[in-house]
Amino acid sequence: MIHQGLLSRVQVARVQGFCAYTVSSMPSAPESNVPKSRVGVSRDGPPETVLAPDDPRCVAALAEALASGEDTREAVAEVTADWPRSLACWVALGDLGRDRMESYAAYRVAYHRGLDLMRASGWKGSGFVRWDHETNRPFLSALKGLGSCAEAIGEDDEAQRCAQFLDQLDPGWGASSR
Repeated sequence: MIHQGLLSRVQVARVQGFCAYTVSSMPSAPESNVPKSRVGVSRDGPPETVLAPDDPRCVAALAEALASGEDTREAVAEVTADWPRSLACWVALGDLGRDRMESYAAYRVAYHRGLDLMRASGWKGSGFVRWDHETNRPFLSALKGLGSCAEAIGEDDEAQRCAQFLDQLDPGWGASSR
């Protein structure tokens, strides 16, 4: 934040296996006048967020819709209408999109609803959201699908942002093919 000539900065330092985050205000004055405050310390670096699971009834309805065989997309759309907060439903709808733009729109909805869920789960704009936790997979899949669709329609900057965000949320993301 810039206020009356003050600049804020965040420093990260590894000390004896701990990752320390320090926020300091840097006025134009000498270094001795720079106030520092500890924001957080952990052995593992940034905090990790794990999203809550979908309602078991939603999971069952989505599984039934995906296994229906006849007009699967329509069946998934009906489940999504019944459970609009389910990221898994929106991702399935994106996977079954009739064209790139329909898929793009469904993944985008899943992405934005996922950001809301992450914030409600304590995510503060940084930290890990790893694939290892099954309940995080719909959000990461939505971000992957959104990036792929963005690339397909020529939104290269959005595709790059999605790829970078995936790497930040789960640094091991690129190590496997998901």
